[in-house]
Amino acid sequence: MSRRHDGRVKFADRADAGRVLARAVRRIEWTDPLVLGLARGGVPVAHEVALALGAELDVAVARKIGAPGRPEFGVGAVTADGEPIFDGRALAYLGVSVADLAGVVEEERREARRRLDVYRAGRPVLAGRDVLVVDDGLATGVTARAALREARRGDPRRLVLAVPVGAAEAVRDLAAVADLVVCPRERADFRSVGRFYRRFDQTTDAEVLALLEQHRHH
Repeated sequence: MSRRHDGRVKFADRADAGRVLARAVRRIEWTDPLVLGLARGGVPVAHEVALALGAELDVAVARKIGAPGRPEFGVGAVTADGEPIFDGRALAYLGVSVADLAGVVEEERREARRRLDVYRAGRPVLAGRDVLVVDDGLATGVTARAALREARRGDPRRLVLAVPVGAAEAVRDLAAVADLVVCPRERADFRSVGRFYRRFDQTTDAEVLALLEQHRHH
């Protein structure tokens, strides 16, 4: 199921996008919500959503698996635990096999584990709660799909994907994975997340930790 809302096309930065997304999610009733920001860029967005809902904030980590020689071209994603997810259409288009990506998968899995070690003091309880997985945008959706699959293992009451902007096709695809998708702006002509932001700097580990700490003391 997807839920659409009107919204601006261009965001000033991730905090601005988070406030736009927060207005959308506040229209929905929640049961003991937990907001998981996809590290790293999803955390500033998730921070605003968690503040608006008075919810607990934590992180989800899913790493993009890039094509050989083209790391920016995501053909899959992997979390710290569990099997990787691949985009079969992308693999076929590039003529790449899963075996070709074994080294990249392990490298990205190690980075996912490192980030979890850095960001989390413990693992949040998901069971019986409404869990919102939040990112700064949705392009192919493969990273979000991996994060949702990981979160589903925690047995949440309702699993929601919330993004300020997303490719319409990816929103439709992930509506079959999440119980609800909230996306204020769906675009058929998507191309990249960054084009919908005036400022789209890379989020650092330090910024993620500062936001988590700020939220805990809010």
